[in-house]
Formats: sequence, C-alpha cells, structure tokens
Amino acid sequence: MGFYAKLKLTNTPISMPVWLGMIMLAGIVVNNAIILVEYIEIERQEGLPKVQAIVEAARLRLRPILMTTLTTVVGMLPLALAWGQGSEMLQPLAITIVSGLSFSMLVSLLLVPSTYRYVSRADTGKAG
Repeated sequence: MGFYAKLKLTNTPISMPVWLGMIMLAGIVVNNAIILVEYIEIERQEGLPKVQAIVEAARLRLRPILMTTLTTVVGMLPLALAWGQGSEMLQPLAITIVSGLSFSMLVSLLLVPSTYRYVSRADTGKAG
C-alpha cells in the first residue's frame, strides 16, 4: 500500500510535513535504484549475461536495501503511531516515510530489475 493510500486511510491531510516526507522518500528510493543499476552494470562489464548480472546485483543489494528500509521504518514507527507528546505535528511525515518505504522496497527489488531487463541494451555480455 503506497503512502497516498495510507494517508487516506488515516485521514491525514497533505501538508508540509507530507511534502518533506515525499522528498526524503524520493531520495532514498532513487538512491537504492541507482546503486542497484550500477551494480548490474558492473556485473555486465565483468562479462556476466544480463539476467545473471541482475540476479547477482539484486542479491548483493538486498541486505543494504533491507537495512535502510527497516531501520528507517522502525525508527519512524513511534512517530507514525503518535506515541509521545508533540508527535502529532510530524506524524504525517512519519506516515509518509513508513508507508512509502515499505512499498518502495518492493519496487526497488522487483520493478527496477524487471524494467532494467526489458529496457537495457541487448545481452552482449558487456555493457558498452
């Protein structure tokens, strides 16, 4: 479930903290995707076929993507649940980041490699 659906579900209006959360979310997701594609390109330059390079890069990047996602989600969860005084102000930011990162982890690990497979150059074994 994406962040917008979670905002609707929790009746959270789109406000400045939500926009800040979306900017942070975009940065994290794009960074994960860039690093994943970079690893795929490195593997292809070493001579691996396209599919094998994608699998190897996804295997290598799985742990860092999971660590980034889980530490951020667990760290923001108390704020998203509005535990403690004053948390209501930044609760929309936390809801945006927690729900967006949870969904984007799947995007980073499934959609990016699939898209790369169909959009990249022909499988020559070398990128370039």
